[in-house]
Amino acid sequence: MPKMKTKSSAKKRFRVRPGGTVKRGQAFKRHILTKKTTKNKRHLRGAVAVHETNMVSVAAMLPGRGI
Repeated sequence: MPKMKTKSSAKKRFRVRPGGTVKRGQAFKRHILTKKTTKNKRHLRGAVAVHETNMVSVAAMLPGRGI
């Protein structure tokens, strides 16, 4: 049986942490930033964990990563 392939889009967007959780970047921070408040843009910085309801989908896109 051939190897399971990783989705190229998923490996660019997600990183698996040592504990098994997956981190992702925040949305809504790419463009049209002038109408967003400074506080809103500040809270969109950094990475957050993928929600547990989406973990099945992410794990299917990243086989063999220990998720």
